[in-house]
Amino acid sequence: SMRNDWNAFLIDTNILVYAHDPRHRRKQERTFLVLGGLISSGRAVLSVQCLSEFFSAATRRLPEPLEPVAAMVQVERLIRACRVLDLTPAAVLEGCRGSTQYGLSIWDALIWAVGKLNQVPYILTEDAEHERFLEGVRFLNPFHPTFDLANLQQA
Repeated sequence: SMRNDWNAFLIDTNILVYAHDPRHRRKQERTFLVLGGLISSGRAVLSVQCLSEFFSAATRRLPEPLEPVAAMVQVERLIRACRVLDLTPAAVLEGCRGSTQYGLSIWDALIWAVGKLNQVPYILTEDAEHERFLEGVRFLNPFHPTFDLANLQQA
């Protein structure tokens, strides 16, 4: 387990994709800033699920999709830059429970479960209510007006 676990951020796929989406310039710039800050301070965490989802989205959903080889290079860079957590059978069961209990999509619930089981306090996503708090994990939307980048700089 790493130092600063209390201040680590599990980054959802949608945030990773914005880094490559020129349609949303403001979100793209914000993503660069936030991801850069988290990676450089060693607080960027990913689930293996998000790496495969990113590859799929980057090669299919973008207006100018990445070539598969280029997308794979990005996946490799993310693996090197971030702490990557496994999606375990226990996390799948916890995700099923969370989806049922809290009305999350199974994909969002799996990310929540991986964060919860690994004591990662924050999930960075656009897909949940900003500041929603579930069993020790808080969802934060980096594009929300009250999201404070300065808080990310504290080691």
